[in-house]
Amino acid sequence: MHERRQYERKSSAVRVEIKHPAFGVIIGSATDISDGGARVTVDHTVIPPVGTEVQVQFKRMIDHINQEPVAMRVMHAAKNGIGLMFLPRT
Repeated sequence: MHERRQYERKSSAVRVEIKHPAFGVIIGSATDISDGGARVTVDHTVIPPVGTEVQVQFKRMIDHINQEPVAMRVMHAAKNGIGLMFLPRT
């Protein structure tokens, strides 16, 4: 299978908070992160539709990796996870 990814992925185990006014906060775990986005595993929650723009914070055990949420877009969704793409800052 041809690899279409533009960015190298790095394995991770980072807690993720995904926020949107329509569904509140979804807590998940980033299973890999790249310069282009992240794959986030979530359990027992509503999955936002593909194309939804969300605000995301990545967290360690004791603090945030990013203090301000970053804008990301849902690129694909399954029952146990979503693929998120970083959006350019405006």
